[in-house]
Amino acid sequence: MKRIFCIISCCVFSLVVAAQEHEMSTNYIRPTDPLVLEKLDHWQDLKFGLFMHWGTYSQWGVVESWSICPEDEGWTQRRGPYAANYNDYKKAYENLQTTFNPTRFDPAKWAAAAKDAGMKYVVLTTKHHDGFCMFDTKETDYKVTSGKTPFSTSPRSNIAKEVFDAFRKDGFMIGAYFSKPDWHEPNYWWPYFPPKDRNVNYDPKKYPEKWAAFKKFTYNQIQELMTGYGSVDILWLDGGWVRPFSTIDPKIDWQRTIPYDQDIDMAGIAKMGRTYQPGLVVVDRSVGGEFENYVTPEQTIPAKPLAFPWESCITMGGSWSYVPGDTYKPTNELVHMLVRIISRGGNFLLNIGPSPEGDFSDTAYSRLKEIGQWMKVHGEAVYGTIPFAPYEQGNVVYVQSKDKKILYAYVLSNKEGHLELPAQIVVPGITANKKTKVICLDAPALKLKLVNKDGAAILHLPETLANRAASFRYATTFKIIL
Repeated sequence: MKRIFCIISCCVFSLVVAAQEHEMSTNYIRPTDPLVLEKLDHWQDLKFGLFMHWGTYSQWGVVESWSICPEDEGWTQRRGPYAANYNDYKKAYENLQTTFNPTRFDPAKWAAAAKDAGMKYVVLTTKHHDGFCMFDTKETDYKVTSGKTPFSTSPRSNIAKEVFDAFRKDGFMIGAYFSKPDWHEPNYWWPYFPPKDRNVNYDPKKYPEKWAAFKKFTYNQIQELMTGYGSVDILWLDGGWVRPFSTIDPKIDWQRTIPYDQDIDMAGIAKMGRTYQPGLVVVDRSVGGEFENYVTPEQTIPAKPLAFPWESCITMGGSWSYVPGDTYKPTNELVHMLVRIISRGGNFLLNIGPSPEGDFSDTAYSRLKEIGQWMKVHGEAVYGTIPFAPYEQGNVVYVQSKDKKILYAYVLSNKEGHLELPAQIVVPGITANKKTKVICLDAPALKLKLVNKDGAAILHLPETLANRAASFRYATTFKIIL
């Protein structure tokens, strides 16, 4: 029955990118804590991170959490043998806890692959909206370490701790994704009422004791993550409808549907988190204000640099969570995404959904390896860079070093991955002099020169380099030392 469910689900969900888009908040408030600013600045230099959506839902190969949400949206559609009745479906979904047993789970293998790809930080879903905890919480038995979960007998059953420890050992910054809403917790979706949508299913003002209990539950779980899992750098909070009513933007469709004030006391949570984790970067995504220390455009790349720190979170495949036979973006496209994101001053958080057995697909590993091969040559033009206007012209993309002494001009290949170099590259806004040096990172021994003309510098590319360009992959980079 599970195999039939998975096949049916895969046919549907592989056609849908489960990207519940979050419009970017605009009321950014720069942190004042010097430790937060220091960590945020360091994070901005890293540029490239790994995101992982993983939970019991991977066994069905369906969108994470959303199929138990009673909303009529593309990503919430129920499929399979339990779909006809909501209560039967939710019961079967939550019963996935009793079969979750990722025996191939090896976080050191993930960390090694991510490090080889040039990634520098990781964000793991410690709990998604469905409430299943990938860490050893004391607040609920709906967790990977419960005796109800087969994987609880493994010495690696505390998945969040194992992942954080393995990636930290390889020098990664550590990010804990945590869903503010919890659709399993009876003080959020109170069983007395049926859930109506993604929001709390009762009026917190009418039942303040229940909302207080939920706030305490949330606070306690985040405190567990801040105290028992080593150094944590980023608290990545999702579920932006859990917010003070005063922060709702009526111009945004999904925010207009929030019926109640759902203030969970972010000031108290942030203060507690930073007591245990000094300098903790808090990302209360889509809410804005002082607890959204960086902004997270989803499945998109801004056209121009933003006036605040940001990261594009984008799936490698067609879904955030594991889907059997998913279609993965080609390496060429992923490298171009990275280049375009950093040219606008952002970070790239690339998502891979682990399988129910606890591993990535062979294709995902292949993509990471190919990205890594490119990064080994071009990484110096990625890390610690800042935008350089005009950012992108045709197939040329620009960035510069933070001290503005080095300019990097990327030439991107076409969609098929074939790289053709132009006869010349116009570099606006700079003037070459006798000390100016130009190096092609793919051919560092070749001598190149800049010539000033009409307020710009012209980089003439010799035919010998154009002939070699066929062997360059995805993009090549010209380093201009000013």
